[in-house]
Amino acid sequence: MMPGRHPASFQAPPGLANRHVQTLLPRLLGCPSLELVREELPLPDGDVVELAWVAPAPTAASAPVFVLFHGLEGSVDSPYARHLLEAAHRQGCRALVMHFRGCGRRPNRRPRAYHSGDTADAHWLLTRLARRYPRAPRVACGVSLGANMLLKLLAEDADEAAGLVGAIAIAPPVDLAGCADTLNRGFARLYQRHLLASLKAKMAPRLAAGELPLALSPAALSGLATLRDYDDAVTAPLHGFADAADYYRRASAGPRLAELDLPTLILHAEDDPFMPPGMYDALSLGPGVRLETAPHGGHVGFVEGRRGRLGHWLPRRVVQQLDAWRTSLWPTSPRLASPD
Repeated sequence: MMPGRHPASFQAPPGLANRHVQTLLPRLLGCPSLELVREELPLPDGDVVELAWVAPAPTAASAPVFVLFHGLEGSVDSPYARHLLEAAHRQGCRALVMHFRGCGRRPNRRPRAYHSGDTADAHWLLTRLARRYPRAPRVACGVSLGANMLLKLLAEDADEAAGLVGAIAIAPPVDLAGCADTLNRGFARLYQRHLLASLKAKMAPRLAAGELPLALSPAALSGLATLRDYDDAVTAPLHGFADAADYYRRASAGPRLAELDLPTLILHAEDDPFMPPGMYDALSLGPGVRLETAPHGGHVGFVEGRRGRLGHWLPRRVVQQLDAWRTSLWPTSPRLASPD
């Protein structure tokens, strides 16, 4: 196996290895109830992002901070978010999720949304966290769209890594064009249909109210049949890209993985129905990257059998990584921020 590439420890239970079963099963297993404290973080352009913190927070000023970036149309209510936040909180972390613009409880204020390469808001949050908790080591975890965004952010800010001591990327679509094409084939079209319905429902009232600078009618929005169509008509023009192809090329993190020095764990399933086969085969990995690949797992699924019950491997693997970093990185990390 090439340097930086390792087999993941995940094993699917007998009879539950199918990629679609793994993808859909987490929604049927339930998720933990969390006590949450909400916060609105003002952004430099006058918009806001909504944060959700797990309570009660640790009292120690040096308690690690664990910030989660969710996937496309996700939120703190997504099952994976609940499980990962609970796991980090149990480890003594200040655990929070940043909702991308418009993914919280209220629409965002500016005539724009969010996308897979939109790193500015996450970088702004991480700099605020560094100033708020200067003695705390900080770890970021991204899932799906949020994972691609996080990897791109690390490459853009390679010298400082946004003050992080480590990063975890779960199922990042590092080849956005290939992923868009994969979601338009076979059974995966059902996932595409679900995501499109959510995106359209959010955009339709804003478009009808004239809030968005788009040459697109509500009827035309309703008729968009694929994610590539949506990105051509909505994502690209809203965020300064020429078209979907330009967006995919400039926002995909894959070509920039070779630049990563920060300790970074990437978790990937070979059978992920959102990803093209062999997505990492031709990509180079930076010295900080550890890519763990499992033959099964679906998209952000990784449901395992443990002690006679079905459970979630992802939070267990994340806790293992946090424990490893606590021992090797956090006590002497040179990336701890200084107070203002």
